[in-house]
Amino acid sequence: MTKKQVLESFNNELHISHSQIFTYLNCSLKYYFQYVKHRSPERISIALPFGSAIHSAIEMFYRALKNKGRAETLDAICERFEDCLSLDLDHTDVPVIYKKDMPDRDSSIAMGKAILKAFYETIDLSGLEIVDVELPLSATLYTDEGQLTDFKLIGVIDLLLMDENRELILVDNKTCAKPMAQSTADDDNQMTAYSYLLASNKYVFPTSPVKFRFDLLRKLKTPKVQHVYTSRTAADRKRFARISNAVLAGIDAQIFMPARSWMCSDCSHSKSCQTW
Repeated sequence: MTKKQVLESFNNELHISHSQIFTYLNCSLKYYFQYVKHRSPERISIALPFGSAIHSAIEMFYRALKNKGRAETLDAICERFEDCLSLDLDHTDVPVIYKKDMPDRDSSIAMGKAILKAFYETIDLSGLEIVDVELPLSATLYTDEGQLTDFKLIGVIDLLLMDENRELILVDNKTCAKPMAQSTADDDNQMTAYSYLLASNKYVFPTSPVKFRFDLLRKLKTPKVQHVYTSRTAADRKRFARISNAVLAGIDAQIFMPARSWMCSDCSHSKSCQTW
């Protein structure tokens, strides 16, 4: 099955993703507008189509290495990025919020190409084997007491590598301006969700830790790539199950309320929030 077919099959089951869990934890009212009422966004940040286009270009790079044994050229992945970003921007009726570092379409394209050049020139896979690229996974959610729920956790892993010791390393690509603190990496629930998916699908033993690497594509005047490493244990996965089930309980009880934070400035439902 293709990745698209796998993702479509998830829609036939009760499911929740890390993105949905993240949204509910940060603002349950946004979750309500987006996933319960299915309201169209009032606006979008350029970061969303920009990040999606970067991911598509990097996926192209890694897939060529895995399937053909050679990397695509820098020009080819830059062309993929520009095509994806332009397609998204050309086909949206929603206002796009541009940023100081990317004030318009042309500067966004230039930034993306500069980031991909930094990625292309610094990425090193010495001693590493590509296991899979853009890997879609699902897993039954259990309570932390081990009781079966009706929901499945779903997610797509950017890149799965294997090192010289035959240990897996999950890589997640992110575009950002600021560096990531080690504490932020260690507390990131997305990685714990991926750890749960890998263990449930028998990529690792149930009690084994999972290694992770954030590849941060920094949006700077001279872009650079930052690597931040972290790991997750079986205890982390158990705590994640508890958090997930608490979120599901909140949704089931229809507990939705606004939560003010720095993310409000880019919120796609800010007007709905103000009139709530």
